[in-house]
Amino acid sequence: MSGAVQGVGYRWFVRGRAEAAGLAGSATNLPDGRVEVVLEGPDADVAAVLAALDGPRAPGAVTRVDVRDEPTRGNTGFTTA
Repeated sequence: MSGAVQGVGYRWFVRGRAEAAGLAGSATNLPDGRVEVVLEGPDADVAAVLAALDGPRAPGAVTRVDVRDEPTRGNTGFTTA
């Protein structure tokens, strides 16, 4: 995620949405000010959480969401860093 997404509770927002949907993954602050989000789970649940990440309830000001499909990493639980 790009925009004003660090220091506003964004990672915790992502974690809450992901855990509520039963998804595994992570939300990590990157040195350049972006947040990297990894979500694993059923496609429909991942899509629903992705839709919320730049929605009106998301903290901060998301200006861009880049999405890419990758092989499953086998994460369990959800972490923030």
